[in-house]
Amino acid sequence: MDKIATIGLDLAKQVFQVHGADAQGATLFNRKLRRAEVPAFFEKLPPCIVAMEACASSHYWAREISALGHQVKILPAQYVKPFVMRGKTDATDAAAITEAMKRPDIRSVPVKTAAQQAATMTLRTRTFFVRQRVNAVNALRGYMAEFGLVADRGIANFGKLVTALPDRADARIPPAARMMLDEILAEIETLTARIQRIEEQIAANAKEDEDIRRLTAVPGIGTLTAAAIQAHVPDPGCFKSARHFSAWLGLTPKQNSSGEKSRSGKISRMGNGELRSLLYIGAMGVLSAARRFGTRSAWLRRLMDRRPPRVVAVALANKTARVVWALLVKGGAYHAPAELAGN
Repeated sequence: MDKIATIGLDLAKQVFQVHGADAQGATLFNRKLRRAEVPAFFEKLPPCIVAMEACASSHYWAREISALGHQVKILPAQYVKPFVMRGKTDATDAAAITEAMKRPDIRSVPVKTAAQQAATMTLRTRTFFVRQRVNAVNALRGYMAEFGLVADRGIANFGKLVTALPDRADARIPPAARMMLDEILAEIETLTARIQRIEEQIAANAKEDEDIRRLTAVPGIGTLTAAAIQAHVPDPGCFKSARHFSAWLGLTPKQNSSGEKSRSGKISRMGNGELRSLLYIGAMGVLSAARRFGTRSAWLRRLMDRRPPRVVAVALANKTARVVWALLVKGGAYHAPAELAGN
C-alpha cells in the first residue's frame, strides 16, 4: 500500500470502485467499496493523488478526501470516456479515470466549497421554480383556450390572461373546469412568491459582494447573471485567457479544420449552459436598447448592419464573457470604451 501513487475513484450511490496504481502506472488493485467504507479506506492510505469524474456528489467527496491529506482532482467526464477500455464496467471506468489523470493537458474542475455549492443551489432552485411556473402558465393558457379565452403569450402578459378569465357565475366554464383553473392559478401565485423570495436573497447577498457590484457595471450583466458567474466560476484564474473562458462557455465556433483549410461552424454550446443563456439574454437586451435608442459602439453598429440579430447577440455575449474574465482575474472596474463614453 505504500507504493500507491494514484487512485481513480468511480463514484456511485452505494457501491464505489477504486483503482490504485503505482508511479509507473501499474495496477496495484481494483476493488469495490461500500459507501460507509470509503472514508476509512482513504484514511489508512498514505497521501496520494485521487481522481474522480465530475458528477453528483463529486465536490462533497473531494472535500472529504482532501481533509484526509490527499490531493484530489475532479476530471470532466467527457475527457475520461476516451480512456475506457472495451466494455463498460465500474472497474474499467475507475481504470480510465486513473489513466486520464496522468494526462497533463486535461484540466481538472476546481473543487467547490460548501458555501459555493449553496450559492449554486440557490440559482438552480430559482431556475427550477421558473420552469415550473412556465409549465403552469402554459397549462392555464391551453385550458382557457378550450373555452375561447385567449391572451397574448409571455409571462409579462399573465395579468391579461387572468383578466380574460370570467367570474365564477359565467356559464361558459363548467364548475369542475373552474375549480381546476383556480388550482393552477394558486400554484402560479405560490411559485411566483417563492421566486421572489429567492431573488430578494440573491439581491441582498449581491449588495455585500464587491465582485458582483463590479460585474453589474458591464452592459448586459445584471445581479442574477453576476451571481451566477461567481457561483459557477469560483476560480476564473484557472483559464489561461479570456478566449479560453468564452470557449468553456460554448460561445466560440466549432472547428472542423484539416491541413490549410479552416472551417468554423456554429457555437460549440459546451460548458455551462446556464451561464451561456444568461449572457445571451443580456446581450439581446443590449441589442434591443441599441435598436431603439442607438449605440455609439462602431463595432456593434457594423455587426448589426451585416449579421442577423441572434448572431450579433452571440458575438456580444462572447465579448462580454471576455470582459468578465478580465475584471475577475486582473481586477479593476469596468469603464466604457471612449466611443461609448456619454451613453
